[in-house]
Amino acid sequence: MNMNNRRPDDMQRINTPQLAQAFIDEQIKELRAQIGNGKVLLALSGGVDSSVVAALLIRAVGKQLTCVHVNHGLLRKGEPEQVIDVFRHQMNANLVYVDAVDRFLNKLAGVKDPEEKRKIIGKEFIDVFAEEAKKLDGIKFLGQGTIYPDILESDAGVKAHHNVGGLPAELNFELVEPVKFLYKDEVRVVGKQLGLPDGMVYRQPFPGPGLGVRCVGAITRDRLEAVRESDAILREEFAKNGLEGKVWQYFTIVPDFKTTGIKDGKRTFEWPVVLRAVNSVDATAATIEQIPYELLAHITDRILKEVKGVNRVLYDLSPKPVATIEWE
Repeated sequence: MNMNNRRPDDMQRINTPQLAQAFIDEQIKELRAQIGNGKVLLALSGGVDSSVVAALLIRAVGKQLTCVHVNHGLLRKGEPEQVIDVFRHQMNANLVYVDAVDRFLNKLAGVKDPEEKRKIIGKEFIDVFAEEAKKLDGIKFLGQGTIYPDILESDAGVKAHHNVGGLPAELNFELVEPVKFLYKDEVRVVGKQLGLPDGMVYRQPFPGPGLGVRCVGAITRDRLEAVRESDAILREEFAKNGLEGKVWQYFTIVPDFKTTGIKDGKRTFEWPVVLRAVNSVDATAATIEQIPYELLAHITDRILKEVKGVNRVLYDLSPKPVATIEWE
């Protein structure tokens, strides 16, 4: 491991407001020292990691920060609207919204390999930021919400992350990664101390490639929509039944194969939806949430009735290890 990417052995686990405040104060000093009067471009997904980085940068350098929210078509239902509302309207951030749905999905068409998908998504992100940077004068820095599990998993070869490993030299961006030594639970404590809304701080983790790793295999628009709609049903039912905030991460997967079914007395050949609900502290290990059977049956009923192209629902009972949390 690159020693610059190693968490200091004597670094205390951030689990109190006092420790979070000490971290915030230290990071603000370090960010000001690194950035000076330069300008920063931040990849803002709306997840807790990038949101905490945005809040730290707003505290440290204010309007020197430009947040760019890229809608790559792989976000959950309602997310682009939520990001615009929270950051532009509530936090008064300097926010640029980029609709890049067609651009990303066209590049991903026909690509089955998970690592290749991640690389394409990562490269497109970098290209989008390079284009946005050219529209702005004097961008020298790129803020990123890299956290320590990203570094550990990339280093161990578990998966490639588009926000680990730096940028092509010709872009001339210097990386700003203020939370790269923190685990997910620590990022949340820091976010709470920064005054971010609970809906953002306790929002479940979401991978950089978004729904792209949950639309397993080559992404098609119709199957991606089945992932988005089934995920929205799962989240809505968890919220209604008191599981939001209790379960660490939950989502749906639609794999790239079809199964036989019956609808209206006729044979169908449609996709299965897989439900995943896990509990974890820092994403290095995960256990399975025991969802009440009645709720599972209700969620299944809704998905089969409301989601187009689906005829089967399954529940993934595999812990991490041996399985990873995401399917790709």
